[in-house]
Amino acid sequence: MNVRVLRIELKRSVAPWAGAVVLTTALAFLYLIPGSWWTGTTAWTAQWTSMALWTRSVLFYLWPLAVGLGALQGLRDHRSKMSELLTSTPRPARHRAATLAGATAMTLASAFALLVLVGAVHVVANTQYTHLGWLPISLVGALSLVAGAVLGMGAGRALPSVLTPPALAMGAFVFTALMQMSLGRTETTTATGLPSTEPNRVSLLSPAVQEVRDALVTLSASVHVGQTIWLLAMAATGFALLVAATPRARLLALTPVLAGAVIALLVLPSDPRRIYVVDKAAAELVCDGPVCVTKTQQARLADLAGPGKEALRLLHGALGSQAPVSVRENTAVLPEGSTPQWSRTTVLFDFDDDIIAAAKGKELTWALIAKGMVPGCSPVGWSSFGGDEFAQTVAVGWVLGDLRPLPGTLSASLRREVDAETRPVWKKLKALPRAEQLSRINAMRAAALACKGDAFAALNGGASR
Repeated sequence: MNVRVLRIELKRSVAPWAGAVVLTTALAFLYLIPGSWWTGTTAWTAQWTSMALWTRSVLFYLWPLAVGLGALQGLRDHRSKMSELLTSTPRPARHRAATLAGATAMTLASAFALLVLVGAVHVVANTQYTHLGWLPISLVGALSLVAGAVLGMGAGRALPSVLTPPALAMGAFVFTALMQMSLGRTETTTATGLPSTEPNRVSLLSPAVQEVRDALVTLSASVHVGQTIWLLAMAATGFALLVAATPRARLLALTPVLAGAVIALLVLPSDPRRIYVVDKAAAELVCDGPVCVTKTQQARLADLAGPGKEALRLLHGALGSQAPVSVRENTAVLPEGSTPQWSRTTVLFDFDDDIIAAAKGKELTWALIAKGMVPGCSPVGWSSFGGDEFAQTVAVGWVLGDLRPLPGTLSASLRREVDAETRPVWKKLKALPRAEQLSRINAMRAAALACKGDAFAALNGGASR
């Protein structure tokens, strides 16, 4: 297909409009609608892998749009009543199909590339960690738009009706929604008895991915291979439908997509733990003495090292030989709803934790002391407020010798509630002999680190288990 033919095709098709719709709606979604893609270490502008996954996540509606617009393009010959005329020309049908599909594929791939480029400009400014592990995620995303559009064109040519584009778009949207909500997820029960769901291999037939929960998580290589096989088979069926002239040929055209689905399901991982995996290179630690962060957050090590070392010094002065000896960013990626796992010798923290994210300077030291004393036992992916926060406040006050509010985003009413709950317990604790204070603190830490019992109750003299 030469440049002149491509230019003519672009002028007389909906391809430029398809690219414009994909790009503008995706940017509007990511920039104008508030969501978890705006904040924290998993923001779509924070890290390369997060950016690639968030731009893939919007395919839950971009892909149906591409399918519908492709079907609209496939109706062009029928609307202009030229089908019989074109079949009588000596030019092979596959040449006309290649021109039609090529123009739309080029604009959609370019639109998605521009979307990724916009995110990349932000990421370059926000992180020092660069890698190419995100590239397959984005390439599969661009391929999904192309494959969806070509499939839509073929379906529009095979079923020439004004109802075909909206019906296909709605069907594709229902498909992506079901893959993320029910059909594509398997119900599980965590060790704590909490209900949860995990993605299964069927969900990977959708081009969209789930929300990004951790900056260290990426898609495995087998996912990329399986999805590529499925999408290429989808595109092959669409192209075959574009050139098919008989009902028999149209039926045979369905063979690639059916075979591709079977092969893809054999290649795609069945174990949820092999779908979203930890990027070992990103999780590699960068340290300044006893204070360590992952490579993705290495730019923040300089600001963390001083407060981290000071927190360890204060904890050693308060706890003696029972104190933790290092501070490290938590690299454990656990299933949603599971119980967190903590260490007695290491202060594990997450930059997205409320008190860590809100802390600066001395407050960061207090926040790290809080995580070393009472790291928090809310199930992974869940949020709560209560005993752990009360215990943290009293524990930090005990280490520092003065009760003070922890950094965070609590409202004035919640701060008053924390003070009302913690101040009597803190005064009672400080009135005890030093040995009894230490005994209660150790009981609190044992309950908090094992996530068994009530850490706040242990401070107040109640049972910790």
